[in-house]
Amino acid sequence: MNKKWIDLNYTPSPRLLGAALLVTAALGFAGTAQALELRFGHGGTEDTAYQLGAERFKELLTEASDGAIGVQIMGNSVLGHETEMFEQQMVGALDVSIINPGLITDFSPTANVFSIPFLYRDEEHWSQVLDGEVGRAIADQISAETDVRVLAFYGGGKRQIVSTEPLENLSDLEGLKIRTNPTQPLITAWKALGANPTVMQWSEIYTGLQLGAIDGLLNEAEWIHRMRFHEVAPHIGLSEHDITVRLLTLSQATWDRLDEFQQEQVMKAAIESANFARNVQLEQDAEALKLLVEEGATLHDMDRETMMKTVAEPLKSVIADMGLTKFHQMIVNAE
Repeated sequence: MNKKWIDLNYTPSPRLLGAALLVTAALGFAGTAQALELRFGHGGTEDTAYQLGAERFKELLTEASDGAIGVQIMGNSVLGHETEMFEQQMVGALDVSIINPGLITDFSPTANVFSIPFLYRDEEHWSQVLDGEVGRAIADQISAETDVRVLAFYGGGKRQIVSTEPLENLSDLEGLKIRTNPTQPLITAWKALGANPTVMQWSEIYTGLQLGAIDGLLNEAEWIHRMRFHEVAPHIGLSEHDITVRLLTLSQATWDRLDEFQQEQVMKAAIESANFARNVQLEQDAEALKLLVEEGATLHDMDRETMMKTVAEPLKSVIADMGLTKFHQMIVNAE
């Protein structure tokens, strides 16, 4: 395991310690007909880009290794929440997973960089960041902070504003009670735009919209449609204030078991599957937006350029306080 700073205040849960003990006996690599078998856990259902990307990873790696490396996919959160799966990777009890970086900021301060809104100019800029030197630098830093390797980046959902009220212009955001995640960059940005950021449990959003506890939320078209939020909040402001990023991760303990050739095979499969999964997610996102319109939602164009200028200055100090100025500037300047 790499020598690195360790948070001495972190105490694994009893369940996690149990998983660590079990791995030496049964988990990790399965020595069956295949020389190696990677356990791949994720939280998506069978029709999501998570599952399709995992299947692609398995196909590519099995083919490249002539069947010497197998992959057992365990989706739909059967191994626990993403944070729990990441903890399992930290102790070597799980090999591969797909992780929302916003869920691991207690382990990696650098992962907070992906919570900054209006980070990307457009879809092309987003791809350049993830596939280029900037993405690799961020991935390596997260890996160093957690002892879980970031192999590549999944994602591709474009986040919009969902509202019970029309969003004809930016002044309509004034006083709008928008449910946000409790991260300082998001809260700061939406306050600067005049909205009233409100923290609410995910399970309470639909009822909250019905009762007027909140006026809207921030979400991707796929999940707006899956959760039927448009039934009670039929106005969608096309802010595209974020394009989601998900981390394809591998336990460092697993990586250390691989020889150099196997590591190359895993990395190649990871990168190719990530490109595939991101394209799937972008297509699903666009299709979901069409379905929302067909089912009665109204789309509203938003002045993204003005929004980006409005939040830029308030976000500077927040980004600096979080120690993310260097990575933020690297992303902004990526071409």
